[in-house]
Amino acid sequence: MYGPAYAGPVYGGSDVSPADLHSAETLTYGTPVPTGAHADTYRPAYEAPTLPALPRQGAPDDDGPAPGPAGRPEPVPGARAGSRAAARTGSHRRATRRRKTRYAERPDSPMRRLLPQALVVAFLAGGTTAFVAKDKAIELNVDGKARTLHTFADDVTELLADEGVEVGAHDVVAPGPGARISSGDEVAVHFARPVRLTLDGHRREVWTTAHTVEGALRQLGVRQEGAYVSTSRSRRIGRGGLALDVRTERTVTIMADGRARTVRTNAATVREVVEQAGITLNGQDTTSVPQGGFPRDGQTVTVLRITGGREVREEPIPFQVRRTEDPTLFRGTEVVEQAGEPGLRRVTFALRTVNGVPQKPRRIGSEVVREPSPQLVKVGTKQRPASVQGADHLDWQGLAACESGGRPDAVDSSGTYGGLYQFDTRTWQALGGTGRPQDAPAAEQTYRAKKLYVRRGASPWPHCGGRLHG
Repeated sequence: MYGPAYAGPVYGGSDVSPADLHSAETLTYGTPVPTGAHADTYRPAYEAPTLPALPRQGAPDDDGPAPGPAGRPEPVPGARAGSRAAARTGSHRRATRRRKTRYAERPDSPMRRLLPQALVVAFLAGGTTAFVAKDKAIELNVDGKARTLHTFADDVTELLADEGVEVGAHDVVAPGPGARISSGDEVAVHFARPVRLTLDGHRREVWTTAHTVEGALRQLGVRQEGAYVSTSRSRRIGRGGLALDVRTERTVTIMADGRARTVRTNAATVREVVEQAGITLNGQDTTSVPQGGFPRDGQTVTVLRITGGREVREEPIPFQVRRTEDPTLFRGTEVVEQAGEPGLRRVTFALRTVNGVPQKPRRIGSEVVREPSPQLVKVGTKQRPASVQGADHLDWQGLAACESGGRPDAVDSSGTYGGLYQFDTRTWQALGGTGRPQDAPAAEQTYRAKKLYVRRGASPWPHCGGRLHG
């Protein structure tokens, strides 16, 4: 009920008693007020003051009965003029219809203006929520330099790419590339450095993420106690790396002069280990392994005490045999025209003993004292006669067996007689032979014996001549 809130003691400047107030006619909102009547001052807050719409001529008003001659609406049959409730109810319905009409007629109404703004605010509110949800606070440690940053990356690979951190094949990333990251995570990148390491004589290239030489040796598992390191252990290793020579401590046994000495050493050569053992090498002394070699852990090295000298020996140089053909000699006959003479060579040998044991002499030089002389031999090419008339029928094989045992090169104990038939040299040459009879072929010896028989019979063989006749 709106009466108490909006009723006042003064309306239109006239005094009205309470009885008059309750008996006064209540007009519908928007109806022209007749002169002397009291106006209803209620207006909804969302409506702006407007002039009342004029009804169309001859048509009933949509909001109520058609107005009368004075412009007032005809009273509704059955309605009480003093009913405030009925009047206000009708007024409220008409006001509602007018509000709907005004909203449809006014495109710039407050509700239309507020709707896009509300949508924008809602979108921004949702975007801000997503923006905040994607943002992550990450601690990034690159080669020992840590910093906290905010990122929208989803994994380690994307984070490093956004930050311009290039990772090589030997670099270490934790967690690994591709791992998902969340706010509060830590990502560490350790750059690898090349080290050209020579460890106990073996050279190779390795990679380390350590920043110092000591850290690299520890990371590579190199035993450092007692080791030799070519540079300071505290030296920093740059991204370009460095060359490093390391010799670990080893146990080496030196055998010398009948004693064994065991030393702990990080020496680079066997020679240094021998010196560390207090052993001196003299003259030709050496070791069982090369002195410049690298000593291995557990190795045994023997010192060799060497004494020696030189020895000169004379050796004969064999002569050559040169043969030439001679048509005056029967085929198969060779005659030494000039005897060969061997030459002479002096050879120098090195002699030595190792720990008292003589070694095989080693030839170290030679010189020729006398050149050899060749032996000249004539070789017969003349066709030998088939037979000697008057002697072919005799038993020459029996005679040869009796005189020389059937050996063409036989020589008697005095050296005077030789061959199958024991010719002396003068008789042999008188029969046309050359050289010595024992050097001639057997066939030629038999041929010369037949010629001798024709000349002198069996008398040259006084003891065996009887064999010729069987």
